[in-house]
Amino acid sequence: MVLIDGGLSLFTCLLLISVAFTAGFVSAIAGGGGIITLPALLWAGIPPLDALGTNKFQSVFGTLSSTINFFQKGHLDLRPLWPGLLAAIVGAVLGTWSVTQLGGEQLDTLLPLLLIAIALYFLFSPRISDIDSKPRISNSLFNLFAGGGIGFYGGFFGPGMGSIYALAFSALLGYNIRRATAHTKPLVLVTNVTSMLIFMAGGHLLLWLAIGMSAAQFAGARLGSNLVISRGARLIKPVIILATLVVALKLLLEV
Repeated sequence: MVLIDGGLSLFTCLLLISVAFTAGFVSAIAGGGGIITLPALLWAGIPPLDALGTNKFQSVFGTLSSTINFFQKGHLDLRPLWPGLLAAIVGAVLGTWSVTQLGGEQLDTLLPLLLIAIALYFLFSPRISDIDSKPRISNSLFNLFAGGGIGFYGGFFGPGMGSIYALAFSALLGYNIRRATAHTKPLVLVTNVTSMLIFMAGGHLLLWLAIGMSAAQFAGARLGSNLVISRGARLIKPVIILATLVVALKLLLEV
């Protein structure tokens, strides 16, 4: 048997790379790709911290792919996002530090309920469409509270972060669903990069496996983001609802 990174067989590595492609595709549309890849990495017998670090590394490149695609095709304006990106970095650092100091038992209980509420909002809200609506707060407040707050959550825990950001853009700034999905990507990207660097500094990474999965994530995310651009709410809305409910159900079963 040919052994590759971390003592994994070539077959296992190829299987994980295939899973990463699927996760990149789904995550570009609705977020939540980590809920696909992380269990697969743990199933392969990778130690939890190494699995978390490898997962963060490869997910960064999937998010980077969809961010570049949305930006190149004119669906992403980075200028108003810079304060939110900085707030997300600070939030992610604080969240990652906090999770090393505190237990997450209460969050484990509350998060599935939050995700179910998000799915219901996407299902029934008239603001979730291909048409922009009136914003409810200013960009400055959004960048501070949504950027920093969700960045903190991403560093502290993470599942469903893309769906939460998309909800915030739609509900608070009135972005149509295609635009909201595009603008979540840079915020998710900086949050995940921050966490990835912390894991890498601790040596929790299977580098060659992470590189292979990153390439697959990049390709899957490119395909998924192209579908977001062409299909809009007809595709994004049902996929976000389904992906969010699946994540919530998985978390509920683990409580």
